[in-house]
Amino acid sequence: MSRLLERPARRARRVAESVTDPELPMLTLADLGVLRDVDVVGEGHVVVDITPTYSGCPAMATMRDDLVRSLTEAGFPRVDVRVSLHPAWTSDWITPEGRAALAAAGISPPGPAPTHGGPIPLTLQPTARVVRCPQCDSPATELVSEFGSTACKALYRCTACLEPFDHVKEI
Repeated sequence: MSRLLERPARRARRVAESVTDPELPMLTLADLGVLRDVDVVGEGHVVVDITPTYSGCPAMATMRDDLVRSLTEAGFPRVDVRVSLHPAWTSDWITPEGRAALAAAGISPPGPAPTHGGPIPLTLQPTARVVRCPQCDSPATELVSEFGSTACKALYRCTACLEPFDHVKEI
């Protein structure tokens, strides 16, 4: 089907799904799981819902601007981007393609997100994770810093190949 004949809702979704994350540019917003909904609500009017990986995520404004620019350039003159906080984002929403792209870029993808049956306990210890090195696949890794290059990543080092690497935190 010609893209000119493509339905507006399908075209808007395709364009929004192609926007990349500003902090993890190997991922689209869809691969990261922050793109929640894309809807054409009127002639040339698109409403997009996104969920931050963290409340206060500094990348949200850039995500919004990139979505507005991409959709406007695709012929949608009015674009509204809404932030949806419920349900909260979870690293389980990263697609298998997104996890593979992270690993290919040398970033350790998250394991399964922790499940909580009630209040989340506050601890002052780093979160215990099983992390494999994205360079050599060794499980012999150590936490260097709970705070990596962005708030959603921790910094690790492989004790087998000695390479440092980011790990996307399980949330």
